[in-house]
Amino acid sequence: MAGRRLMLALLLAAAFLAAGASGSKYMRFDLLRRQPASLAELWRMDRERMAFIAARRGRRLTAEATNSASKAKTSPVPAGGDEAFAMPLSSGAYTGTGQYFVIFRVGTPAQPFLLVADTGSDLTWVKCRRPVTADPAAYGTTWNDTSSLSASPRAFRPDKSRTWRPIPCSSDTCVQSLPFSLAACPTPGSPCAYDYRYKDGSAARGTVGTDSATIALSAGRAAKRTKLRGVVLGCTTAYNGDSFLASDGVLSLGYSNISFASHAASRFGGRFSYCLVDHLAPRNQTSYLTFGPNPAVSPPPSKPACASAPRPPGARQTPLVLDRRTHPFYAVTLNGVSVDGELLKIPRHVWDVERGGGTILDSGTSLTVLARPAYRAVVAALSEKLAGVPRVTMDPFDYCYNWTSPATGADLDVPVPTLALHFAGAARLEPPAKSYVIDAAPGVKCIGLQEGEWPGVSVIGNILQQEHLWEFDLKNRRLRFMRSRCTH
Repeated sequence: MAGRRLMLALLLAAAFLAAGASGSKYMRFDLLRRQPASLAELWRMDRERMAFIAARRGRRLTAEATNSASKAKTSPVPAGGDEAFAMPLSSGAYTGTGQYFVIFRVGTPAQPFLLVADTGSDLTWVKCRRPVTADPAAYGTTWNDTSSLSASPRAFRPDKSRTWRPIPCSSDTCVQSLPFSLAACPTPGSPCAYDYRYKDGSAARGTVGTDSATIALSAGRAAKRTKLRGVVLGCTTAYNGDSFLASDGVLSLGYSNISFASHAASRFGGRFSYCLVDHLAPRNQTSYLTFGPNPAVSPPPSKPACASAPRPPGARQTPLVLDRRTHPFYAVTLNGVSVDGELLKIPRHVWDVERGGGTILDSGTSLTVLARPAYRAVVAALSEKLAGVPRVTMDPFDYCYNWTSPATGADLDVPVPTLALHFAGAARLEPPAKSYVIDAAPGVKCIGLQEGEWPGVSVIGNILQQEHLWEFDLKNRRLRFMRSRCTH
C-alpha cells in the first residue's frame, strides 16, 4: 500500500514538473496534498509530533543554559529589500498523512524532489546515495544505505552535482547550528555528520553540505530560472521508519540560521507565507508557499511594515515571537480563547512561555493541541453549546456527535458555536467551523482538538490554519493572516 501511494505521488509530482511557471512577482511553492489519513492516524502522528516538539524544546533550553555564546548564532534577523521573486510550484497530491509537500529542485544539474514543508524543521535534507567507492564513515553512517534507499526511486547524488560543497565537522555550522550533529570528527576537514531522530522511531543519518536550489524568477510575463546558492542541505544516506516513505525528505521552514526559510527569506524581502486549502478539498485544488512580500497581506513594499502601515482589508497582524526557547518553531502571544463571544476562564500562565506554556504555529501538526487547562475549558464550552446533539463514541476523540437527523437522514441544522483565538495586538483568528468541529465519519462530527501536557506548549495545527493566508515576516517580526480560499 505504501509503495502504491508513493508511486501515485511520484506520478503527480512528475505531472507538476511539466506544468511550467507562473507570472507572479514573488517566489511561490504550491503545496502538494495526497490521500487524507484517518483521524485516528492523524491523532497518532500528532501525539508523536508533540513528543518531538517537547524534546526539541527541552534540548534547546539545555543548550541555551550551557552555551550562551550560541544565542546570537541561532537568532538570525534576515535582511532583504522590497524586491520580490516567484518560484512557481504545485499542490494537490494525496499522501495518506496530514502533511503538506513541495517540489524542490537542488544540485547542478538540478534534480527534483518531493519534500515535506515543515515549519518545525531547521535542516533541509533529501534522500541521498553516496558514491559506491566512498568510505561509509565519511558519510556519517555505516548503515546499509542500499536497503535503506531501495524503496526510493529518486536519490540525490552529491558527487554528480557541480555545486555541492561538504561542510567540515570542525565548522561553526556543524558544531553550533546543526541539529543532531555527531560529535565524531576524525579530522577537521571530515564531513559534518548528523543523526536526526524523530519521536516515532524514525531517523535520518548522513552528512551536511551546501548546494544550489533552482528557482523560477518572474517579472510580469517574463520568467527565467536562476540559482539560490549556499543552501544548507543534508544528504541522508540512511533512514528508517515510516515517516518518509511518501516523500524524498524535508524542506526546513523553521526559524534557524541554517533553515531554507531563513536563507530564502533573506533574499526575498525577509518574509515567507503559505495558504493551506481545506484538508478534505478535491485533489485539483491548490495551495501555495511564497517567498517575498505577499501583496494579499503585506503593506506596500515602499512603506515600512509597522503597526500603522496600511494593510489589505481583512488582514490581521500580531507580533511574531522568535524566542530562543521555542526555536525553531514560530511562537505567537495568545491572550485568550472565546466561544460565541464569551472569553473563557483560562489561566494566563498557560499562554506564557516564561512559565512553561506558550503557543506555536506548526505546519507539521494536523489537529490543534491545547495545553490541558486550555483544552478542558474550550471543549467544555463547545460541548455545552452542542448539548442538544446526540453524543456518540469514536476514538480517539472525547466529544463526538451524531449529526444525522433520524427523521430525514440529512445533516442536522445545528449552528456550530463560534471559536475565536485572541492574539496580541487585537488580532483575532476565527476559523471556519469545519476546522474545529470536524467530519469524522459519515454523519458524525467531533470536536477536533487534542489535549496536551501541562506544563507544555499549545500548537495551532494545519487544520485550524486552513483557508487562511499566513505570512511570516522574519525581518519585522510580525505574523499576518487573513481568510482565503487558498486557490489560484
